[in-house]
Order: sequence, then C-alpha cells, then structure tokens
Amino acid sequence: MSTFYDDLETRSPEAREAALMRALPRQIDHAQRHSAAFAAILVGVDASAVTSRAVLAQLPVTRKSALQQRQQQARGGGNPFGGFATAGFGAALPRVFCSPGPLYEPEGARRDYWRMARALYAAGFRAGELLHNCFSYHFVPAGFMMETAAHALGCSVFAGGTGQTEQQVQAMADLQPAGYIGTPSFLKIILEKAGQMGVPLPSLTKALFSAEAYPPSLHQWFAARGVHGMQCYGTADLGLIAYETSAREGLVIDEGVIVEIVRPGTGDPVPEGEVGELVVTTLNPDYPLIRFGTGDLSAVLPGPCPTGRTNTRIKGWLGRADQTTKVRGMFVQPGQVAEVARRFPQVLKARLVVSGSMANDQMLLQVETRETAPGMADLLMEVLREVTKLRGEVQMLPPGSLPNDGKVIEDARSYE
Repeated sequence: MSTFYDDLETRSPEAREAALMRALPRQIDHAQRHSAAFAAILVGVDASAVTSRAVLAQLPVTRKSALQQRQQQARGGGNPFGGFATAGFGAALPRVFCSPGPLYEPEGARRDYWRMARALYAAGFRAGELLHNCFSYHFVPAGFMMETAAHALGCSVFAGGTGQTEQQVQAMADLQPAGYIGTPSFLKIILEKAGQMGVPLPSLTKALFSAEAYPPSLHQWFAARGVHGMQCYGTADLGLIAYETSAREGLVIDEGVIVEIVRPGTGDPVPEGEVGELVVTTLNPDYPLIRFGTGDLSAVLPGPCPTGRTNTRIKGWLGRADQTTKVRGMFVQPGQVAEVARRFPQVLKARLVVSGSMANDQMLLQVETRETAPGMADLLMEVLREVTKLRGEVQMLPPGSLPNDGKVIEDARSYE
C-alpha cells in the first residue's frame, strides 16, 4: 500500500511550481470573469502576466473582513457570498454553511471539495474503515469537510458531532471505528469518560485533529493510550492548507493551494524562515480566493519532509497576525507600522512596542537598520506621528535584533 496519497506529493519542486504557475493565470482569469468581487478587486490586472510568485505578490491581499463586508452589502439581494462564489444555488452548490460573523461559505459538488482526503491519508486512514467524526455538523462546514474527504477515501463515517460524551463512548464501543476525527480536547474528554465508565475502546488507534493546538504533551498523552494522532490546518474559506506527516516535522502544504508568507499588515513576502501572515491562493473554481489573508502566523521550514513529500513545509499555527491595538483611545494597526517603515528604505524591519500602565500608554518604534545618520530617528518619529496621530519614541537597532515571531505590534502594558 502506497505511503503517499498520489504522485503529486513526490514530484520535483520545479515540476510543482511550473504546474502551479500554469494554473495561476487561468484561475485569476476565471475569477475576473465569473466573480463580481474579484472583477472589482483585480480590475486592470492582466491575468496572463501573473505567472510567477513575484508578480502574484503585487496583487492586493483580500482578508476575511472584506468577505464579510461585501456579504453584508449584498445581503438580501440574492448574492449571499458577496460576489466571491462563481456557482449559484442548485446541483453545483449542494450545501451552504455559516461561520461566526456571520459569514456564509459555499460547498461545491466536486469530489473531496475541501481536499481533506490527503490529510486523512497521511494520518493513516484507508479505504474500508469506519471513522468517528466529532466535528460539528451544525451551521459550520467542519463536519462535512471531513466527511466528504472520508467518502473520497472509501471510508464510512459515523456522524458523531459534538457533545453527548457518554453516547459517543457507547457508539465507539458498539461500532469499533478505526479512528477519530475532531478536536484533540474532545477526544481527551471522550477517553477520560470511557475510563470512568470502564468501557475499553481498543479499535481507536488513530486520529486526525484540527481547529485546536496539538502540543507534544497532548500527543504523548494519546500515544500512552494507543492513539496515534496527527493534525492538519485548514479554514472554512480555503479547505486544507497543510497537513502533518509521520515525520512530525512541521506541516506539508497541500497540492491545491499557493501559499505565501507576508509581513503582517502588508502583502510583502518575508524571507524564508521569518514569521509572517499566511496568504493563500486557492485553485478552487467555485470559490476562487486570490491572495486570501488568513490572519494566521506561520513560517517556512527549510528542506523537504523526511517522508519523501517534496512540497514546502510550514511550522504550523504560530498565532494571529491581526495585532490591532488601541493606544490612548485610538486604534493602531500593523499596516500603519508597515507604512512608516516603507517610507524609509534603510529600515529592514520595524516593531511597535506599546508599554506603560492603564491610562499612561507609551509607544516605542524599534527599527532594524544599518543607517546611523543623525536625524533619522527624528524623521521616523515625525512620520510615526503623521501616520498614527500619536507621539512615540524611536529606537535604532542593528539587523537581526528583533525577535522572529511575526509581531509588528507588541502590547507590553501592565493592566494590574
């Protein structure tokens, strides 16, 4: 039995990049012609010219707030997806979901629409098995994201959903599923309840987790109880983005997306290894999101996966990129810090530290630069005040001084 879901996972990086860059202009052209939202967002863009990551990086980043805003504007007018979806109600769009916001998401009719089967396969699931799915089927797409993937693998699914812990234990004891899909915290609750009930669950030997952190301590807890748990990372907008392999060294990027990591508050790619915001372009024709800002932080891991998969790896979820902070009654955003830095080519990296105590906020703009000319700090202070409408000090630092944690704004205030 193959270690890999398909041959795409082991193709050369050059072949993969060439294939993605051939598909990219077609996807952009499709979005411009069939998505009213992207017709406006990408107005004037020559799709045929977007054949490299460098050109892609020049396109605007669309964030979830823009999806929500366009949906709200279009609500009640027969366009619940704000002009982003290319398929209308009917056979081509069998399900509609709602995430908090509210934000409505479509599900197309294609097999394994969310592309989660690849992650299930990497976690050890195979055709002919029964999977106990404890992701929610209510409003949000998580339950169906995993169920459609399991069906694509040739597996059966018990739709456990959330809650009802004792009934979950009983169903597992009766049906003997090969594995679990859901959050790690809920499986821990189920296993603890099974212990209290004196019900053994010997068939449960593997799991695919998502939607929560999966730290090494929790991995060890499950391993001690005979459960081999893996994790994947995806969103309701994009489907699968990356998945864990048996190597347990980061997450391998899915074959159906183009991932960039950019400096928070901008669309500018960061150097490999630096923490930044995950920006994803999906090749899904039904919901063609181009440079979609996830708001999540991550970083590229160097080198290939030891399992033989050749796609780029990321470190996984490292926090949120939206570090908007209120200072003296005014919001300061990462994009404003980036705007200050952008006006000075000498600045390699910038970080705004907000300190002080309640009602005594202080701002310090830390910048990495090789420039030591007198007066530059004063100029930076002037621009900082112009952009944020707030006073702040400036600290000049040599290159490499600031932490590689993706933070553009650090809230170091004391609220005691």
